[in-house]
Amino acid sequence: MPAVDEGQIPVVPLPTPEQSFPVFPGPDEGQIPVVPLPTPEQSFPVYPGPGGGQTPSTPTPSVPSIPTPGTPSIPGGAIQPLPGSGNVPVYAGYAAARFLNAAYGYRPLRIYVGSALAVPLLGASSVSAYVRLRSGYQTITVAGQDGYIYLQRTLPFVRGERYTVAIVNRAGGLELVQISDACCAPARQGATFRVSNLAYNSGPIDVLLSDGRVVFADVRFKETTSAKRIAPGAYQFLFAETNLLPAPAYTDIETLDSAFIGMNPLPDTVATLYLQVQGGHRYSVFLVSSGPGYNAVTTLVVED
Repeated sequence: MPAVDEGQIPVVPLPTPEQSFPVFPGPDEGQIPVVPLPTPEQSFPVYPGPGGGQTPSTPTPSVPSIPTPGTPSIPGGAIQPLPGSGNVPVYAGYAAARFLNAAYGYRPLRIYVGSALAVPLLGASSVSAYVRLRSGYQTITVAGQDGYIYLQRTLPFVRGERYTVAIVNRAGGLELVQISDACCAPARQGATFRVSNLAYNSGPIDVLLSDGRVVFADVRFKETTSAKRIAPGAYQFLFAETNLLPAPAYTDIETLDSAFIGMNPLPDTVATLYLQVQGGHRYSVFLVSSGPGYNAVTTLVVED
C-alpha cells in the first residue's frame, strides 16, 4: 500500500478572529470556566455565603427625629399648637387635627406629623388639643416611648378643615380613623351632639335616652353619626344593642318627655352616660375600648 502523505489529510479549519469563542483549555490547565461578573452598571449586592460571616437582614424603619423637649414651634412650620378647643380659627393653607387614643393594651404613644413631634405623650382614652398643620397629604407616625413604630400612614387634610385622628385596635395591631369635625355652629341657646364608635370588639350599638327614645341606631365600629341639635339640660344616655327603631333624623334631642314612662325592663347596656348640656357647645361622645372582651367599652366626652 502506498504511504499516505500527512500534508494531504483534511482538517477542520479554525475560526477567524471575528468568529472566535473562548475555548476550554482542558483539565491539564487547572482552570474551570466561571460566570463573568456583572459590570458596575449591572451590579447587585451579593450574599458572601456562610464563610463571609455576614447574614443579610431586613432594614428596620427609622423613627423620625425627635425635637428637643420644650422647643417652641417655628411660626409657619408644619406643627403649631392651637390654644383652646375647636373655636380657634384655622389660617389659610393650614388644617387642624387633634389625636385620640382609643386603643386598648398599649402604653402611652407619641404622634408625629412628618418628622415633627405633634403629641409627646398620649395615654389611653385621652385626646390631645388641636395642632395646626399644613394642608395636603401628611404622614402620621404612631410610635412608643422607646421609639418603636407601631403604625405609619398618609392621610389627606383639607385646608381650613378640622379633624379628629383616632388610634384604634385592629387584628394584630393599630389603625388610624380620620373623622371630620366640620359641623354647623350651634345656636347660642342650643348645642350639637354626635356619637363615634371606636371600640374594636363592639357590636352595632344604639344610643337611647333613659325614657326609651332611640337617638341613634346601629352605630358600628369606625362609624360616626351626624350631629343632632340638642337642647340644654341634663341627659341620661344608654348605649345598648336593641331592635328598637330610631327617631327620625330631622328631630332634635330634647330633655325627658313626661309622655314616656320609661323602659321596662331596661336593656342590657354596654355603657351609660350622664351629660349636662350647655348652650353654644358641641359634644362628641367617643366609645373607646376598655378591654379585650365583646362590648367592653367606655365613653369619652369631648366638648368644644
